[in-house]
Amino acid sequence: MKAIDVSKVRADFPILRRQVHGKPLVYLDNAATTQKPRAVIDALAGYYERMNANVHRGVHTLADEATQSYEEARAKVARFIGGVDARGVVFTRNATEAINLVARAYVEPRLKPGDEILLTEMEHHANLVPWILVARRTGAVLRHIPLTDEGRLDLARLPELLTKRTRFVSVIHASNVLATINPVEMIAEAAHARGAKILIDIAQTAPHMPVDVKGMGADFVAFSAHKMLGPMGIGVLWGRPELLEATEPMLGGGEMIREVRLDSATWNEIPWKFEAGTPNVGDAIAFGAAIDYLESLGMEAVREHEIALNRYALQKLVGLPGISIHGPDEPAERTGLVSFADESIHPHDLATILDIFGVAVRAGHHCAQPLMRRLGVPATARASYYIYNDPADIDALAHALVEARNYFGTTVR
Repeated sequence: MKAIDVSKVRADFPILRRQVHGKPLVYLDNAATTQKPRAVIDALAGYYERMNANVHRGVHTLADEATQSYEEARAKVARFIGGVDARGVVFTRNATEAINLVARAYVEPRLKPGDEILLTEMEHHANLVPWILVARRTGAVLRHIPLTDEGRLDLARLPELLTKRTRFVSVIHASNVLATINPVEMIAEAAHARGAKILIDIAQTAPHMPVDVKGMGADFVAFSAHKMLGPMGIGVLWGRPELLEATEPMLGGGEMIREVRLDSATWNEIPWKFEAGTPNVGDAIAFGAAIDYLESLGMEAVREHEIALNRYALQKLVGLPGISIHGPDEPAERTGLVSFADESIHPHDLATILDIFGVAVRAGHHCAQPLMRRLGVPATARASYYIYNDPADIDALAHALVEARNYFGTTVR
């Protein structure tokens, strides 16, 4: 396995050449969205420059080329997540829409009052709010796997939480706050033993490590392109084809139909049954280019690079006075991010000062308010790194944190 050459990778990203407040940009907000390499930007522009046309509907050359490129992108996604059947790959706007599709179209029609849906306390709002809505409409009950003080799921509670009333389980593969990587294979096995289906939110893992959704035991997965070098506005729902075939479409319109009469309609085959209207063709094609780029590096190499950055970042930040870090201590048990707090500076103020030094981090509740309550904090600052980051970026973060304390008059020794 060849290690990632960060200097070579950085040269592929035009935005990394810019400055912020007169300082070189140190981009450490990759868990929110990643930057885009020239190959992805060119793929998006190339679609509009050379083959802009609607897909699946025309017989002219542009329509044929656009359709072929769009479906090639679907095949790339299927290969990337473990060589699954491409018929199970549905393009959505984002992971949030993918989860909502499953909640509304597959799960809700199968629920009765008192049925249970099992989630966790570390979920992103995108994997909480859709289920809250479903529970309100159906009378289903939401249950949650709690956290340990170390920031891991308390799986000792799993046998009591998975009951004969459990109909569906939906869990995050890795926390966007704690960086904890959850043992989803074990959770899926336990869910299936109870006759429940499971959705796994892989938005925080698909960009960072090899993913095999069949090996996970997933019935459905959801993720977004923009967190893995692709454009915003395109995401993926993968579902086992037999489950998608048994699911009614959530949206109706063009393309998702086989035949329409004035008072009746029949549906297209999967996955097109779930892609009503004109799809986001250009962004899907550019997503395919992002997958090509990641595969050229090798996802094992991406993972090893981030473990090394984890190790360096944890060592660097733990040594700073007043800084506390959330999540597991072991670098290999984390994705490439670290959430932290300064005992005397609010995270929003901290992020504002870091920005003055050109260091871009996230601050807030990270769309995980229940998790913030469990941690006993209103918010955290979060630095998240990726293939174009190196130890020098962590050094810049640490330096800016020291300067922030000086700015607020907090002594740093």
